Amino acid sequence: MSRFTIRHETRYDYDNAVAFGPHSLLLRPRDSHAIRLHSANLTLSPPGETRWSYDALGNCVCRFTPQGEATSFSVVSELVLERFPAPIDLYPVRDPQSAMPVDYALTDRIALAPFMTPTSDDIEGVLPWLRDQLGAIGEPAMSFLLRLTQHICGHFDYQAREAEGVQTPAQTLAFRSGSCRDYAWLMVEALRHVGFAARFVTGYLYSAGIADVRGAGATHAWAEVFLPDLGWLQFDPTNGIAESPDLIAVAAARTPAEAAPVAGTIIGNPGGSRLTVAVDVRLEEPQPA
Repeated sequence: MSRFTIRHETRYDYDNAVAFGPHSLLLRPRDSHAIRLHSANLTLSPPGETRWSYDALGNCVCRFTPQGEATSFSVVSELVLERFPAPIDLYPVRDPQSAMPVDYALTDRIALAPFMTPTSDDIEGVLPWLRDQLGAIGEPAMSFLLRLTQHICGHFDYQAREAEGVQTPAQTLAFRSGSCRDYAWLMVEALRHVGFAARFVTGYLYSAGIADVRGAGATHAWAEVFLPDLGWLQFDPTNGIAESPDLIAVAAARTPAEAAPVAGTIIGNPGGSRLTVAVDVRLEEPQPA
C-alpha cells in the first residue's frame, strides 16, 4: 500500500474578460479495491455552483458553471489517497481464453462492445505496423500486451505537449513521436483492431524523482485492457510498465475527448489565451503505529 498526496492545478488566462458556460471536471478517483480516497478538495475560481454525479462509465464528474466574467479560470484539485496495486506477476495466464486471439464470453462481449470498436478513420498506416507486432496464434495475451507496451515505449520519441488534443494513431506512427496520451490512444485503437476490449485512462504518475520516468509533473494517460477472469489491467506504453503502483487512475473512457480532466466553454472574445497545468504527486512517509 502507498499513500499519496496530489495537487493538480489547471489555469486559463485570457487577454479579455469572458463569461463561462458549463464545465465538466474529471478529477476525483472513485473508491475501489485499488484506490481508497481519504480526502478530495476543489478550489474553483471564479466560484459557482457544483453538482456531483457518476457518468455512464462510473467516473466521478463535477458539473460546474463559473459565475460572472473574469480574465482567468482556475481549478485546483487536492487529493489524499491510498493505492493498493496488484503486481502483474500475480496474474497467472492459464485460461485458454486468455491466448491470442482473446475469446470473450458472450455476457462480457455485450458489455465490452463499445470498447472493442475502433473509432479512428485513418487506420491505413496503422494496420501494417500492427501486423508486424503480432506474434504466433496462441501466444498468451498477457505476453503480447507486455511486448506491445514495451515496443511503443522503446521505438517512439517522447515529447511532452501542453497543447490540447490527441494525435491520431496514424499521426503518431508517422511522426514516431508523441506524448503519453498519443501513445495510449495508439495502443487502445491498435488493440481494438485485433479483438481486445481497451479503454483510454487518465490520471497521475508518481515518479519518485527518477529522471527517465516520462509523463510525471502533468496529468498522465495510459491504456486499460480487459482479459477474461482478470478484468481491467493497466498498461502504460509511455514508460513500458504494467499494473504499476505508481499509476493512479482517475477516469476511463472510450475516447480521449471523453476523459479530459477539465472540459467546458467560454462566452465572448478572449483575445489571446494561455493554459498552465501543474501536477505534484508526493508519496507520504509511513507513519509509526
